[in-house]
Amino acid sequence: MALKSSNSVALLFFSAFMILVTDIDAGDIAIYWGQNGYEGTLAETCAIGNYQYVNLAFLYRFGNGQTPVINLAGHCNPTNNGCAGLFDYVWVQFYNNPPCQYTSGSITNLVNSWKQWTTEITATKIFLGLPASPQAAGSGFIPASVLTSQVLPAINGSAKYGGVMLWSKYYDNGYSSSIKDSV
Repeated sequence: MALKSSNSVALLFFSAFMILVTDIDAGDIAIYWGQNGYEGTLAETCAIGNYQYVNLAFLYRFGNGQTPVINLAGHCNPTNNGCAGLFDYVWVQFYNNPPCQYTSGSITNLVNSWKQWTTEITATKIFLGLPASPQAAGSGFIPASVLTSQVLPAINGSAKYGGVMLWSKYYDNGYSSSIKDSV
């Protein structure tokens, strides 16, 4: 009977461990919202359920056209990079920049650039910034099947992998739904 009990305890601990390990490498989807007037409301964007982060883009249009100023309450001076290295999340644009983006059939530039970002930037999590459709950017769009079968397996083992950031809600017509289970 003691053997059966210890096997059950071992199985319980193993199951709990596997649940934790499974969640460790899971990434999230972030989306830019707010640049285009035809992308729905912020509440509608949040209600979709695909995005764990909604980046409010282009706040210069916020508050009667006033330019927002970062107020760090005297903790560091943003004009001399006094806060460099203090960010938890960094969204990097891996499109419209041929040296660090996917090129039809090749993930080499993107993966090399990813390794450089994750090595040189002090941040908790780095997000792979991608266009949500071919129309969202001049270059660098990755078909969902390539992203899920080639790109994500090459980068999501990184300790700093945070997930995917999409540009933008206006252009996301199903792309996030097609990748969310793999992110």
